[in-house]
Amino acid sequence: MIIVKKVLPRRTVLRGLGATLALPLLDAMVPALTAQQQTAARAIKRLSIVYVPNGMAMEYWTPVEEGAGFTLSPVLQPLTRFRERLTILSGLDHKEANPLPGEGVGDHARAGAVFLTGVHPKKTAGTDIRAAVSIDQMLAQEMGKETQLASLEVGLDSSEMAGACDGDYSCAYVNTISWRNPTTPMPMETNPRIVFERLFGDGMSTDAAARRARFDEDRSILDALRESAGRVANSVGPNDAKKLAEYLDAIRDVERRIQKATAQDRRELPAVERPSGVPDTFDQHAKLMFDLQVLAMQADLTRVITFMMGR
Repeated sequence: MIIVKKVLPRRTVLRGLGATLALPLLDAMVPALTAQQQTAARAIKRLSIVYVPNGMAMEYWTPVEEGAGFTLSPVLQPLTRFRERLTILSGLDHKEANPLPGEGVGDHARAGAVFLTGVHPKKTAGTDIRAAVSIDQMLAQEMGKETQLASLEVGLDSSEMAGACDGDYSCAYVNTISWRNPTTPMPMETNPRIVFERLFGDGMSTDAAARRARFDEDRSILDALRESAGRVANSVGPNDAKKLAEYLDAIRDVERRIQKATAQDRRELPAVERPSGVPDTFDQHAKLMFDLQVLAMQADLTRVITFMMGR
């Protein structure tokens, strides 16, 4: 038997004009006749956390039956195709988010700080904040050894508030749910353009003017990588070529939407000081941020993502 399959290194990237782009896992990255090739590939462990504030009407989310044979409620119907891989947990409670005697207001601050730490935060409006290491950052310490980014923290609400928020609690407690250590909260990036640059751009400068100048050239990352992408597509099988085309199409679509959001931002709200690249509507913003997370996971740029949809 003659083995003619070409093997691409797992960390193959597209390169061109100073830009690089990670590729998703392709069949050609798994050598022929290996155990992984001949059996079902071991699934990569990933963690995606989505925080939605202010509660849910849990009767619409919680199945009536217990055990594996539960019926999906109408709100869970979109998960039907993943039915055999789905586990729903209910009856959970974060008692540490409850106020201590005499604490009074502060539900929003305590909810955010406790969500992934399980520790009641120190009540302070100053810089002497204290919570605990969050579970996403615990896992990122190990899972992040295999990826370009150990973790990704994104959100929708601007985190520019400082000082005291929600009673005498520091704004740090409401601006994030992720904590590197008990005194270091992880900032939530809310600008899709900055998230995109962090994932796919050159990452050489965080200067806002430099980023704008680079994007104002109206040349997308994929344009810079066109020749490299063509070479990879010609060297893999039809299944990989289709997967690669779908991935690049998704990148192109996200680029287009970010550029459109930036144009809208400059035209409609020229006097408002906010990061460019944030869409005008909540649903557009949320959809774009979700799509960026999917791309980050697909390209294996990170395996730990925390998404805070609101304070």
